[in-house]
Amino acid sequence: MAGSPSTCVCVALGPRSYEILVGTGLLSQTGSRLAELGRVTHAWIVTDEHVAAHYLVPVRDSLQQQGIRADVWGIPPGEASKSVQMAAAGWQRMLESHADRGTVVVALGGGVVGDLAGFLAATFARGLRFFQLPTSLLAQVDSSVGGKVGVNLPQAKNMVGAFHQPLGVMADVATLRTLPPREYAAGLGEVVKYGTILDAAFFSHLETHAEAVLRQDPEVLGGVVARCCRLKADIVEKDEREESGLRAVLNYGHTFAHAIEALTGYGTWLHGEAVAAGMHCAAVLAWQLGLLSSEVVGRQAELLRRLGLPIQPPLLDANQVVACMQHDKKVRHGQLRLVIPTAIGRVELFDSITPEQVAAALRGASNTTSFIDRSP
Repeated sequence: MAGSPSTCVCVALGPRSYEILVGTGLLSQTGSRLAELGRVTHAWIVTDEHVAAHYLVPVRDSLQQQGIRADVWGIPPGEASKSVQMAAAGWQRMLESHADRGTVVVALGGGVVGDLAGFLAATFARGLRFFQLPTSLLAQVDSSVGGKVGVNLPQAKNMVGAFHQPLGVMADVATLRTLPPREYAAGLGEVVKYGTILDAAFFSHLETHAEAVLRQDPEVLGGVVARCCRLKADIVEKDEREESGLRAVLNYGHTFAHAIEALTGYGTWLHGEAVAAGMHCAAVLAWQLGLLSSEVVGRQAELLRRLGLPIQPPLLDANQVVACMQHDKKVRHGQLRLVIPTAIGRVELFDSITPEQVAAALRGASNTTSFIDRSP
């Protein structure tokens, strides 16, 4: 697809600042973009086998046109590849490829590829430069922005990792056309999250344009991706390393979601699907605590449903869910902390949520019809 004018979102982090370009036809510009950002002689591309079949050739060709040697490591698609074992295999392959401090690691793929490639860049030779080419909606609006990289442990998602900002991000929305419908819908879970936690007007925009988003109208979709990137960048600029608590709001729905993913086996629920169900659980919990009206719970649930996302959590043992939540990175001094909505566009971080409250939220979230029926 021919290129079109792109939107630039700047993430202002002093010497670690970088730009996110959102547009179409951007992948063929990878080599020239890297050349603009500094001297590069070697690129080590991490991708998965599905993405490589569609997009590896234009990326590799653009690098070679700039005189950049390009090595490629293709990993199996899916969450199972985001593991310590796969990272160890990557380190060995980087060594065999003669990667050094001048190498740039290029992530071509979705969130799994980006997180794993970024972790390799953060750790090999004590830190290499890193560039993101996200090809899934979830990666374009969320995981490619902000510098969080890492791998999973069997009992806990994203528990081993680092903060490692990229040189830049290029989100080519044309790549979303080749996503399986389920994966595209999963990315919309993170999109709705931004409206719920930060931007009531954006949430209303999604309600108005849900059908255009689903059919991937280029103008609407480009605007949605750019807005999500801007909202996340605003938070990251103020709390890059999640030290003040502000960045924690980006984990809305994720404490429930990570438990769902771990207890059902990584990959059974896609991350965005689990986030959608997790957001519904958190909204129901807010209603049960008297912090949110049932109408708002229903409004979020209806939007998620219109976008093709699951709302009801799977049937899980509440004690196991709570035990899994105790491994969450937001736990402080043994106390469970959850991001709870208090209105569309506003959330707060609550300490000392009890196991009984978690169990009640899971039960309540299983009965979605009553909330949706109450929505305006």
